[in-house]
Amino acid sequence: MTTEATTEAITGAVRVLNRPPRHIPRRVVLIVVLLFFAVVFAMPLLWMISASLKPENEVLQSPPTFLPSEFQWGNYSQAGHGLLPFFLNSCKLAALNVGFLLLFASLAGYGFARLNFAFKNLAFALLLSTAMIPGIVYLVPQYMLFRQMGWIDTHYPLWVPNVLTPVFGTFLLRQAFRGVPIELEEAAKLDGASIFGTFWRIMLPQVKPALAAVGALTFMGSWNDLFGPLIFLNSTRLQTMPIALALFKGEYFTQTNLMMAAATLTILPPLLLFLLAQKYFVQGITMSGLKG
Repeated sequence: MTTEATTEAITGAVRVLNRPPRHIPRRVVLIVVLLFFAVVFAMPLLWMISASLKPENEVLQSPPTFLPSEFQWGNYSQAGHGLLPFFLNSCKLAALNVGFLLLFASLAGYGFARLNFAFKNLAFALLLSTAMIPGIVYLVPQYMLFRQMGWIDTHYPLWVPNVLTPVFGTFLLRQAFRGVPIELEEAAKLDGASIFGTFWRIMLPQVKPALAAVGALTFMGSWNDLFGPLIFLNSTRLQTMPIALALFKGEYFTQTNLMMAAATLTILPPLLLFLLAQKYFVQGITMSGLKG
């Protein structure tokens, strides 16, 4: 190719790169539509935050106002007073659920993904089939069993069954382990690593995004659990944040602004977790579907 031809090709390429994209209007429309739906779905959250800063007489006034006439920051101190025991109980249960479920689910997922044993596929199919049974079906026998074990009005029913039956976590981590190149495992075996050593030092660090995804979902399930504490706990001192929100509702009168302030405080930990783990959450869900 001659120098003139080369110069002409470079000039043509620069001209193409400087040309405005044809699909800019389509992208603009797509962005506007997504922003519209984002605002629509965020409106309840924004109204909750706005109501938490209003005086009580402005929360349900007609016609409604979005911004308070005077910001009542004291609503948060009033709502937060007495929430600390409930907050600590929720943190304790979330930590137990996340920690032990990640341990058991990762071990089970690695076993189903990499180890060979009799009836492995049948056992995995039976494990997945248990997810098809609604929890309400075995609620009564489960309650009777926990009562005989002396677990009623304790935190054990709120985390032990969850961490010992990590169906979704096992499935997700199995898929993630199957996406890891087998050469890494074979190299570890050649170096004399044991099965657990290979799992702990080689394989587990490769599936950190999937672990983050399972941990985030487990945290959300534990933090937002209302049904479990309502059924298995009787003492107020053992209750969690969702039950604490219900205590703000009185029989004859409810202070809506304080309830909204308490609800805002309740969603802060999950919101912060989602913002910090969003990248790993999406990456973990994506990488877990690479291999079937």
